[in-house]
Amino acid sequence: MAAMVADLVPDAIPLDAVVPLYEELDRIERLASTAKTLLARRVDESRQWVRCGYASAAEYMAAKSGSSVSTAKASLSASEKLAALPVVEDAMRAGRLSSTQANVIAHAAAAAPSQQSRLVDEAQRASLVELRNECLRTKAGADTDREATHARITRERCVRTYTDGEGAWNLHARGPVDAGSRFEARMRELIDDEFSRARAEDRHEPRDAYAFDAVIRMADTRAHEPVLPSEGDAKGGNAKARNARARNLTLVRVDLEALRRGDVADDELCEITGLGPIPVSVARDLLGESIVTLVITKGVDVLHVTHLGRGPSAAQRVALLWQQPLCSVEGCSRTRVEIDHREDWARTHHTRLDECDPLCKHHHDCKTYVGWSLVEGTGKRPMVPPEDPRHPRYRPPP
Repeated sequence: MAAMVADLVPDAIPLDAVVPLYEELDRIERLASTAKTLLARRVDESRQWVRCGYASAAEYMAAKSGSSVSTAKASLSASEKLAALPVVEDAMRAGRLSSTQANVIAHAAAAAPSQQSRLVDEAQRASLVELRNECLRTKAGADTDREATHARITRERCVRTYTDGEGAWNLHARGPVDAGSRFEARMRELIDDEFSRARAEDRHEPRDAYAFDAVIRMADTRAHEPVLPSEGDAKGGNAKARNARARNLTLVRVDLEALRRGDVADDELCEITGLGPIPVSVARDLLGESIVTLVITKGVDVLHVTHLGRGPSAAQRVALLWQQPLCSVEGCSRTRVEIDHREDWARTHHTRLDECDPLCKHHHDCKTYVGWSLVEGTGKRPMVPPEDPRHPRYRPPP
């Protein structure tokens, strides 16, 4: 490998050979990462890190690999769990899982060993964000005391700032999901404001840049200046502000029986869409907050409601968030989506949930301008070009 990399001249590789070579190197990387993960617990047992002057095996591993201590801790923890997770270990040895995927799955599968195969299969088709979310649900479903877990996460809440090697300031925060939902709802409002301000100044920057500006703007807001609706908005005069808040609501998904009972059983749900599971007691507390819309699984069925407008109604938009909070394209984890009509609205002149798919801007443009399409079905599924036999309008060449 050292000799090959030393002699590698990227521009000398024929274009038709680049992708196979890249995929083979990725497989080698996965296998090497698997070997490191399997050995991690033995590195800890060797105590060599003590003789090298490190405070822990994770610090030693991070220093040797050039990674973060948190990444090394996750790898060490996964290594300790793999002995009881043969399905996950076999998938790693076959090169089917990256180190990040393996770490995420190992922690969830340790709590729910019967879900190993399902999570490994999920990793083959889902993005890392989607896999993390599914592992969170799996782990939460196996938690016998969600209240205690939520209390522990609240006790361990923290914010860490540091300056990286390039001299850039970084921010990392960790805490309970319900607190994060309030933060993100406020963030979305401020990001929209930053976007509008940039357009007025003829600036065009990525959304992440506006998100950073929104965080700094929150920091610049004085504590005695609460965020309240303006007088005009309170009287119904500021429709734009009202619409912004409607777009930035938080959606709590909870089964009716779980809400009544006070805890979650079997495959019941209690979560904040896009963030993760929460205890039922937290969901009950959130009901009094104005930023939250509650959708109960045995509530009104809007699936077959026909709306004559071009866009979905408020109830339909909430239902779409419930069904599919991410882009519908398999492997895409973008959360900012546009509602796409499978049949052109200009022809049908109506909007129905069973005829719509949430698509991110990139995939919406692929469909609109290049002719790509989702394969037949519902939910997350592949998007294919017009020449693909799975394309709904595919016509084989004569």
